[in-house]
Amino acid sequence: MLKGGLVGIQQALPSLKPSEKKVADYILGNPEKVVNYSVQKLAAHAEVSEATIVRFSRTLKCKGFQELKLRIAYDLNNNGDSDDSYQEISIDGSVSSLIHSVSHNNMQSIKDTLSVLSEVETEKAIDSMRKARKIAVYGIGASAVIAEDFKQKLTRIDRWCEAAYGFDEQATISANLCENDAVLGISNSGQTEDIIQSLKLAKENGAAVISLTKFGDNPVSQLADITLYASSLEKSIRSGAMSSRISMLNVVDILYIGIASGNHDQSIEKLENTRKAVKPSKREG
Repeated sequence: MLKGGLVGIQQALPSLKPSEKKVADYILGNPEKVVNYSVQKLAAHAEVSEATIVRFSRTLKCKGFQELKLRIAYDLNNNGDSDDSYQEISIDGSVSSLIHSVSHNNMQSIKDTLSVLSEVETEKAIDSMRKARKIAVYGIGASAVIAEDFKQKLTRIDRWCEAAYGFDEQATISANLCENDAVLGISNSGQTEDIIQSLKLAKENGAAVISLTKFGDNPVSQLADITLYASSLEKSIRSGAMSSRISMLNVVDILYIGIASGNHDQSIEKLENTRKAVKPSKREG
């Protein structure tokens, strides 16, 4: 399904070159007009070269300008009357306002992620991790929480998964990976140096590298064999990492269910085993 043109442009803005940013600004200001433009007409209005339009489309993970227009048209036709904007969270607001705003923004973050998460790349990631001898998952700071969540889920279905939250530990794991392994690098910014260096080492050893970052080109996604993206558009008092956390947790849930469903009966058996194992620590309700 061709979607996510406008969300993708907004997400990619910080990483665009100056000439590409001119194109992005024009499209965001005139999306209804652009869907009827040719490459030549958009280049003239945005005051850039035709080559810039083609390059910009590819930056947005589109095969060309025609595909980008189709994605924008889809967005315009499916906005409806719902409020798709993020809401400011007021420090002095009521508890009722706080509950509504935070919940609305979290739901919007997941909705925006659906626009930039490729079904093809997600299927590749699931297939790669299903076949992997070992799965390594790396995250630092807020991303470490997501990495730990993924490891806990995979452990429950008896998949060999190692999670690491600092460079020394990540590098040690990467040094012992091979072509039968897969590594998932999680970084909202895609700029975390420890993650970059750890993934480089894993790639040199032949492991399949999967990235989960905000949308757009960044050093982490450029290293990856398989690229997954999550939304990070919210610009309220919450930090970018907090904004992306819910959407990234949603992505790892998708990956987990995809991996588990590859051997459904065995996964159910393993989940039941772990449930029974921890039952003595739970009080009866």
